[in-house]
Amino acid sequence: MSRQIALAALTCIELAPHELAAAAAEAGYDGVGLRLIPVAGQTLPAFDEREVQARLADTELAVMDVEIFRLDADTRVADFEAVMAAAARLRATDLLVHGADPEEGRLIESFGALCDLAARYGLAANLEPMPWVSVSTVAKARRVLDVARRTNAALLVDPIHFFRADNRLHDLKGVAVRYLQFCDAPATRPTDLQEMIRQARTDRLLPGEGGLDLAGLLRAMPADTLLSVEIPMARRIEPFERARLALSATRQFLETLRS
Repeated sequence: MSRQIALAALTCIELAPHELAAAAAEAGYDGVGLRLIPVAGQTLPAFDEREVQARLADTELAVMDVEIFRLDADTRVADFEAVMAAAARLRATDLLVHGADPEEGRLIESFGALCDLAARYGLAANLEPMPWVSVSTVAKARRVLDVARRTNAALLVDPIHFFRADNRLHDLKGVAVRYLQFCDAPATRPTDLQEMIRQARTDRLLPGEGGLDLAGLLRAMPADTLLSVEIPMARRIEPFERARLALSATRQFLETLRS
């Protein structure tokens, strides 16, 4: 069975959700991720649920995940319910979660509450470590997952974050992972945090163009782990073409691993 590949929202973040779904379908992805909650001062294009439903009805495309559920010191989990309800109506399966609360006990409590609310809508909560938030490493994410002990909780790994924080491939052993984000980047870790953030948000590389150990990361995961291609690019490429290039490069990289 071929590996399922979805288009993450950040790859073409300038597109409205229904346009992103169209780009994913036209390029040949199996699924699409939608960013319905902005972060870092973003202004997102308008979300028209009926337009998204219409685009999905014309294709076999599935909505994989909805973003970004950021848990910080002021989070009220109940405020996320409307977006979760919309995700469920779109038949999404997963939520992308960031742990940004420095008080671990409160973060674990919030994450558990988010998982419980998500479970009512048939959704899984995937905690993504990033070097510049409180849950910065796989070890910290595993501690949250282990203490929260929710059956619909999992770890989400993004290669650019994984290899630029204090992580090792053996850290992934035995942890639940529902899907893996996919991109490449220069092997050298930026010493400046703002440069690290800039690259992650706006300047990633296609698989095989950089120096991350993507082959090792894939080998550390089950062979059928779904990939969410998240490759925002600094170079000027029209978004539909960007989506196509990202999928083509990902498929080519996967093919080299088989040969």
